[in-house]
Amino acid sequence: MLVAPGLAHAAARRRASPPLAQRRLALRHAATGSRFDGPYHNGVEFDAGAMRELSIVLADTRTGTVHPFDPKAIDILWELGTRERMEAFTVLSGYRTPATNAAVHGAGDSQHLRAAALDVQIPKARLAAFGDAARGLGRGGVGSYPDHGFVHVDSGPVRSWGFDRAVAAPRAPARTPEQIRLDRMAEAWAQTRRR
Repeated sequence: MLVAPGLAHAAARRRASPPLAQRRLALRHAATGSRFDGPYHNGVEFDAGAMRELSIVLADTRTGTVHPFDPKAIDILWELGTRERMEAFTVLSGYRTPATNAAVHGAGDSQHLRAAALDVQIPKARLAAFGDAARGLGRGGVGSYPDHGFVHVDSGPVRSWGFDRAVAAPRAPARTPEQIRLDRMAEAWAQTRRR
């Protein structure tokens, strides 16, 4: 049987390619206890049912409002988990309604309002490395909040904040407006969890 050279080459490439890997994610929302543990991408495309489940888990914690979560933000978290060898994540904040965002003193243009951001609790010993890995991806926004034990990742424009902290002086410096805002956010989250 004769086969055109181009077709034979394409068939050989298909046989030589490894099968595409399924992407799995395990996460729990700290405020609600909702969980997702399973595949969300089959190696070719996002699983619509899994993305609906993730959107429910990552819903606004004050109102329960569900917004379709941005698959690119989920992929960023998956890639970080793969790189940092973290198998499960605790999420402090996913989607936020405008009212919830205001209540926790979130930025007015927060990616949380678009269901495109995740605040992920990271053990203190791993927080700096996780934040550095997130910045190293060069995808979306990354904020480091070591005083509050979490890293923010989003699928918005590439930018970073919270990484330029000086070594602490012997006496405590005055609190910046950013630290005050973060303290208010942490307190608002704590009150949400107490309900």
